[in-house]
Amino acid sequence: MNSVTGLAVGRILIGMLALLAPRSAARLFQLRADEQPQVTYMNRMFGSREITLGAVTLLAPPETRRSMVLIGVAVDAADAAAGVLAGREGVVSKRASLMLTLPALGAVAAGIAGIRR
Repeated sequence: MNSVTGLAVGRILIGMLALLAPRSAARLFQLRADEQPQVTYMNRMFGSREITLGAVTLLAPPETRRSMVLIGVAVDAADAAAGVLAGREGVVSKRASLMLTLPALGAVAAGIAGIRR
């Protein structure tokens, strides 16, 4: 499996977790859904976005797949920035900030590596 396909499948899987089990996803990312019930709503929105990005990338014809990956890289970079800002503003703990930021940065790196091949 190439890195673009792996990234797309990973998006779909994490999206399904966030959509179908938003409290479990919150725990994974060190968020407190019990204290902030709105987290489940936001996780479901995140999940549907990730499923869509992953599916569109997998279904894209070869000539547009690179564009789909670049869109995903932009979204992941924005997610990483949001994770950093949330930690800096004290909205989430430093640990949660890392758990939100590092996977997003990993996805940025995987996307860039995928389009370079």
